[in-house]
Amino acid sequence: MILKRFFDVVFAIVIILLLTPLFLVIAIIISLNSKGGVIYLQNRVGKNGTEFKLYKFRTMYLNSDRMGLLTIGYNDYRITPVGYWLRKYKLDELPQLFNVLIGDMSFVGPRPEVQKYVQLYTENQLRVLSIKPGITDWASIKYFNENELLANSINPEELYINKIIPSKISQNLEYIDNRNFWMDAKIIFYTFKKLFK
Repeated sequence: MILKRFFDVVFAIVIILLLTPLFLVIAIIISLNSKGGVIYLQNRVGKNGTEFKLYKFRTMYLNSDRMGLLTIGYNDYRITPVGYWLRKYKLDELPQLFNVLIGDMSFVGPRPEVQKYVQLYTENQLRVLSIKPGITDWASIKYFNENELLANSINPEELYINKIIPSKISQNLEYIDNRNFWMDAKIIFYTFKKLFK
């Protein structure tokens, strides 16, 4: 896993340097669009159940998370106009490059979940916490349109808990059992392909 960490650090530094102008533009637009900080911090559960602060560009109005942790589609009334576009193109996830750099996350690995949902995991499902969480994984590619699925559901949280989470964990456990550097490269490739489709 030394190679994986080396790749994470080098790739994160390169992308952060290349995208610094974009970071600044996004920060300015967020500041002009609504009140509140540019970066949103949320507690997520990482490797071995350790909580860490996940960084994202703020896409909601201030204190919106008090009204629920699950975002119901792009038309969720809590999402700012700028936030809609940031979410649509996954630009709100860019600050997680710093999570990778400091070692909380990897580029590839199970997406980190909030404690509320991790507490519902079975003993076998908890195996997803045996490795570092990632920015992307097979489940992220499969559920690229997760927001639309939730928005079209009569009971979004029930769908998320009973269908989406088990499906994601199943794919993540398969990844854990078969992961290697080339699989990571493949997941990154398909993630970019999905983004620029």
